[in-house]
Amino acid sequence: MVAELVPLSLAAIAKHTWSWRGHAIAYTVAGEGTPIVLIHGFGASLGHWRKNIPALAAEGHRVYAIDLLGFGDSDQPELPYTLDLWQDLLADFWSEFIQTPTIFVGNSIGGLLTLMMLANHPDKAKAGAVLNCAGGLNHRPEELHPPLTWIMGAFTWLVSSPRVGPFVFNQVRRKGRIRSSLQQVYRDRAAITDELIEMIYTPACKPTAQKVFASIVTAPPGPKPDDLLPHIAQPLLVLWGENDPWTPIKGAEVYRKLAEDVARPGLVAFHSIPNTGHCPHDERPEVVNPLLVDWLQDL
Repeated sequence: MVAELVPLSLAAIAKHTWSWRGHAIAYTVAGEGTPIVLIHGFGASLGHWRKNIPALAAEGHRVYAIDLLGFGDSDQPELPYTLDLWQDLLADFWSEFIQTPTIFVGNSIGGLLTLMMLANHPDKAKAGAVLNCAGGLNHRPEELHPPLTWIMGAFTWLVSSPRVGPFVFNQVRRKGRIRSSLQQVYRDRAAITDELIEMIYTPACKPTAQKVFASIVTAPPGPKPDDLLPHIAQPLLVLWGENDPWTPIKGAEVYRKLAEDVARPGLVAFHSIPNTGHCPHDERPEVVNPLLVDWLQDL
């Protein structure tokens, strides 16, 4: 059983900078042992893992967490953002700093990137863990039905508009709006701290933040988990907060079935977490950290 450790404050996280394709990428590293790479979700940053890094590092792991390009303290260049771009970033980060089979752990979009690393870079990925894994970077047209089709189409046009987009983004990034959004996806309101809001708000104040936001929310959705899973042969841990309106628990059924597949025993482990939303690692670290540590010990 993992010992209870005091989480890091954002200010206490020691950050380093790596130059990738001419852009500054922020990352942190802690501990020694089997490497783990933590991948945050949309709008977040490496600080979202502040409650997990100490626990994983204390259990004999060298823990890396990275700010994806466009997020956190990493640069925010104006360019087309895609899952493939971030996959290339993670692959090059691995080649630069790790160079040994690694455990990738991701939340939301970071979960989908974890599946991509397992499927597309099996030489780099020893195993993977996903927490409320996203089904895509954005909704696919066939997944939407009126009136949601029209609403999403209008939103895409608004955020992409040179005239209206900055106004829309200014509304989205307000601290009050950030808090309201988090209240939709965190079941435990006590986990929505001023520090968490500041972590999301500060990068949104960078000069190119609106352009980056528009590029990401209008980007291709990328691969489906259903298409990636048949190509994954490494152990996979799936954790799912049951009260998540963004990635509802019904979307976890494909993982639950794989966990029960007698033809592939032990390959996929699945745990649903009651009274928990979209970010179980931040909302319920006292549940998530022991599950991660126990699974890592059995690899």
